[in-house]
Amino acid sequence: MSYVNFAAIIDFCIRRAWLIVLISVLVLAGSAAYVAKHFAINTDINALLSPNLPWRTREVAYEKAFPEQATSILAVVSAPTAEFAGAAAAALASRLQPQTAYFRSVWNAEGGEFFARNGLLYLSQEDLAGRMQKLRRAAPLIRTLVSDPSLRGLAQALGMSIDGVAAGRIALDETARPLNMVAQTIEDVLNGRDATFSWQTLVNGTQATAQQLTQVIQILPALNFGALEPGRAATEAVSRTVAAAHLKSRYGAALHLTGTIPLADAEFATLQQGVLLNSVITGLIILFVLWLALRSARIVLAVVIAIFIGLVATAALGLLLVGAFNPISVAFAMLFVGLGADFAIQFSVRYRTERHESGVLNLSLSNGARYVGPPLTLAALAAAAGFLSLVPTNYRGVAELGLIAGVGMIVAYIAAMTLLPVLLSLFNPPAEPRPLGYHAMAGVDRFMQRHRIAIVTATSIVVLAALPSLIFLKFNFNPNSLQIPNSEAVKTLQELQANKRLSFESADTLTPPADAAAVAKRVSALPQVAGTRSLNSFVPADQPEKRELIAAAAVVLDPALQTKPVAKPSDAEDIAALKGDANGLRQIAGNASGAGAEAARRLANDMDALANGDPGLRQRAQATFITPLEIDLQQISASLHPQAVTAADLPGDIVRQWVAPNGLVRTEILFKGSNASVEAARSFARAVLSVEPNATGEAIVIYEWGRTVTAAFIKAGIIAICSIAVLLWLVLRRVRDVLLTLVPLLVAAAATLEICALTGFALNYANIIALPALLGVGVAFKIYYVVAWRRGESNFLQSSLTRAVFFSALMTATAFGSLWFSAHPGISSMGKLLALSLACTLASAALFQPALMGPPRASKPAGTPTSDQSQSAA
Repeated sequence: MSYVNFAAIIDFCIRRAWLIVLISVLVLAGSAAYVAKHFAINTDINALLSPNLPWRTREVAYEKAFPEQATSILAVVSAPTAEFAGAAAAALASRLQPQTAYFRSVWNAEGGEFFARNGLLYLSQEDLAGRMQKLRRAAPLIRTLVSDPSLRGLAQALGMSIDGVAAGRIALDETARPLNMVAQTIEDVLNGRDATFSWQTLVNGTQATAQQLTQVIQILPALNFGALEPGRAATEAVSRTVAAAHLKSRYGAALHLTGTIPLADAEFATLQQGVLLNSVITGLIILFVLWLALRSARIVLAVVIAIFIGLVATAALGLLLVGAFNPISVAFAMLFVGLGADFAIQFSVRYRTERHESGVLNLSLSNGARYVGPPLTLAALAAAAGFLSLVPTNYRGVAELGLIAGVGMIVAYIAAMTLLPVLLSLFNPPAEPRPLGYHAMAGVDRFMQRHRIAIVTATSIVVLAALPSLIFLKFNFNPNSLQIPNSEAVKTLQELQANKRLSFESADTLTPPADAAAVAKRVSALPQVAGTRSLNSFVPADQPEKRELIAAAAVVLDPALQTKPVAKPSDAEDIAALKGDANGLRQIAGNASGAGAEAARRLANDMDALANGDPGLRQRAQATFITPLEIDLQQISASLHPQAVTAADLPGDIVRQWVAPNGLVRTEILFKGSNASVEAARSFARAVLSVEPNATGEAIVIYEWGRTVTAAFIKAGIIAICSIAVLLWLVLRRVRDVLLTLVPLLVAAAATLEICALTGFALNYANIIALPALLGVGVAFKIYYVVAWRRGESNFLQSSLTRAVFFSALMTATAFGSLWFSAHPGISSMGKLLALSLACTLASAALFQPALMGPPRASKPAGTPTSDQSQSAA
């Protein structure tokens, strides 16, 4: 680039310093106004990939047909008893459904009139027969409680068991479990603890499962993807509704939100945690690094101003080019600060070197521009080419980052070569009394010169020997894996998965109804597939036999449920009934030992205590037993007369989950196994696609995400290397010099990936942007050394060039490394990989590249300036 007179450009700018300042102020004001008016961030992760990919087209069509599967809130209601879980879920759903401003649809997946009436048909015949037998046996108990739902009625029902034991019809030890259940509840009331009782648990004879104690409400929210948390308004509306419904005080219920929207909101909310503090600390460290590099407050101020104006201008250009930032493209700011600071530091350090030699301000600026102009121009163009190589890929999030960062490199270069020297001329920093190199490194330079062959050979052997480790490099492109581990949404999701209520390991197909059976048959034959589900899966099997069992039980239970209630007892009558049962329990217990006798004596003491307590205790005890009883009696009554269920009889909420508005039907393909490993999940996805190429669903999407991202970076890498190589050859005109620039870059990239492979550090869709950052920073550093070497310079470790490179790397490491401490797993992993790649890049540039280049082709004759004194152009 000897045909470009960089010194003349700087002189021109300095002579028109205030005009340049005015233009810069106008650029800053215009850019800031544009950013303030148009700033937007699209937090939809699905928008990170091109919508024109075949699998994305299928996914978009599927999400449009079944939006509940893609953008839902799952409200998980849990309670101490199955009765309260169902009642709380029903109460919440009824309050949410009218709020159409926040919710497009609300579906109580396990409640509603249909399941209340026909739920028994979904049990197996064996389970149904057992349940009906227990209910028939409980008919006398039910009759008593229906007629007298009070403490007196409870005492009468208990008296039946006491009489049964006394008559020898019931073994005393058989009563131990129900007696202890009642005793525990009364003791909780007496001691002021939260007291609950489940009649379902009493009758079934087993503890309720985690699944029975939770109900899931599926909510389709109204979303605002222009906000950092698109579903925040909807989730806040859910929280307000829960508080207004008093679910905690009425049912002891708790609500936890999960699903795609709460997971995404939790992820992006984490991005805000500690942002202000982290930014302040990072800014102070950056200022400190600049001070160490430049040793002048005036120079530091000039650099900061130039970087800030360039950053705001790049943000405005970015919004102009792409319309809205995405979760990946916002990283342009980090890249700009890192590389923009590099350009500014390179110019400023060279200016300081020239100022030390000449002592004249403007001459030092001109000579500095003459020296750094060629490598800085080439570095900016190469870095821009590297970033722009991301644009043609299908990874839209990174493509937009590449476009903005590529433009930003040109902006940073212009700022460093125009505004920065103007500010330095106006600020007039003091003269430089000392040289800027690291003379203490002279011994290391001499060592590297003597052993350069050994250094190159050893580095090459180590890097080449480690190449096979790349086959073990982990790629984790499952977006769900980057969720915040301890967030409520993630923990709730994991609980649902553990209880088999939800799966991220299934696939789906959309077909005409006539083709659904054939699809199910094809995929079910695969060894990786456990089976399929469709709308027909909700048509119960063996209905005639099941309805007969229920009808037989209804003959006994209907009269019991229709018993007319008697007059409510007085408090004195309740007390008398409690004391009567207490005496009866002591009589059947007598002096016997064993679980039954101990439980009888325990309950007798508790009933005496309750009878002797204040009326408020008895009222609370009655409510504790009777409230769930009323819920159970209503459910039993509703379930005794089911209808014959066909696909046409299924409620609209269920049909909408399986039949699209255009008539296509959904078939869910289930993964065979419990927890799928990464390879097992990929094998499942590949197998399904081999017989059903139009499949979509979570398993397919995760598989295709990984393939798309990997292919995008391979494509971008090839384009970047080729474009940078062509650019270098056009400027350097020597293949060897091009290789001397590219080989250290490839060594740094290989070393970075090899360390990741050997340490088990996985690449993901967030941290993989460290690779273009490595490309941009790495190629700049390599160019600086090659251009200096072509000038005939050597002894790089003791030169001011290495000082500039070192502090540029330190500055970039500070900007990048601060991400390491983010609470977000993806951002944190990005910071770790950026720090690692930067360390490899710096080591390759400062240690490997000088050894690889060797002595300059034409050393400077004796008496010519040293590398720090050279003022010649490349």
